[in-house]
Amino acid sequence: MNTVAAQKRLVEIIRDLCFAPSLDIVMTLVAVAARELTHADGATFVLKEDDQCFYAHENAIAPLWKGQRFPLHSCICGWVINHKQAAIIEDIYSDARIPVEAYTPTFVKSLTVVPIDESDPLGVIGVYWADRHQPLEDELDLLKSLAETTATVLRRICGPDASHKAGFEELDEKTLSRMEQLERTNAKLRAEVLQRHTQEAELIRLSLTDGLTGLYNRRGFYLMANPKLRQARRQRQSATVAFIDVDYLKQVNDHFGHEAGDWLILGTAEALHRTCTEGDVLARLGGDEFVVFLSSEADAATLTDHLRTNADAFVAENQLPYPLSFSVGLAVGTWDEAHLSLRDLVNRADVAMYAQKQRRRPVNIAALKAAQHWSQSQVSL
Repeated sequence: MNTVAAQKRLVEIIRDLCFAPSLDIVMTLVAVAARELTHADGATFVLKEDDQCFYAHENAIAPLWKGQRFPLHSCICGWVINHKQAAIIEDIYSDARIPVEAYTPTFVKSLTVVPIDESDPLGVIGVYWADRHQPLEDELDLLKSLAETTATVLRRICGPDASHKAGFEELDEKTLSRMEQLERTNAKLRAEVLQRHTQEAELIRLSLTDGLTGLYNRRGFYLMANPKLRQARRQRQSATVAFIDVDYLKQVNDHFGHEAGDWLILGTAEALHRTCTEGDVLARLGGDEFVVFLSSEADAATLTDHLRTNADAFVAENQLPYPLSFSVGLAVGTWDEAHLSLRDLVNRADVAMYAQKQRRRPVNIAALKAAQHWSQSQVSL
């Protein structure tokens, strides 16, 4: 959107805000507009409630903090309210004002927050990006203009001088009709926005997950595990990555069919779910390769034993006629090895996995199937 088009759009938004009959509609319009004007991936509408920030509304590609309250002194929105000035943060993980524990589970990498009325903030409008982003001066000006208009509208709707009901009584019939029409239009807008963002969220989920297992895919793994690696280093904790390779997948595909191979993949995912904890990041990189970012320390022998136990249980539960086994490699990065990237740890774990696979005694899947055929033929006789 170029500058002229953005200014024209802002005028349209301001016009609609001036006729908005309720706080809910104001918040819906502002959140949609804030994203649109700044090309952001998310927006929040935060109200000041005594000494707390109330995240009253949001419009984002993934959930943020809607419905939650935080003390003014503990969040960046509170900082903006207390200091009566905007906050522009390109890298949230390098800014001391950011409570990283609240942001780690989210997509947010960069943010801009502006007060709703700089002289006496009623709240803030926040916009967020999934990639590092420095807003343009024009974008910031548009966001501030939106916030100024929002302040005026909020004081009209929620101000102490006149109730919302009294305001309606003073409206003429033509204006009331216009507002009722706008109410219906905005209700439809909210439904359309909800549907669109639900679809966007589903597309994002599909782009981050493996279609067969439901685990994260390669892109999802790096997106979710990188913040955990940074958090571990900030807390001076080591980080552990496990690389898991399914044994005999090609042979099972060749001799039992690709559906049988899919059972091996599903069994591996299930064994990982049963073995790993809630804070771990599980992913299928593709083919027979899986990777896990472990939230707690582990050793290869213990992890392999637990996986083997859970894999054997899966084989027994589903009466699979072929084995489910893995080769596992672990890589540990200490908190002071800042030069090691997540990709480096994955590569180290891959090398360790391959070394273990080389030491394994191979199983002849063709001979196993032939023996099963012979056994079945003897039973039929």
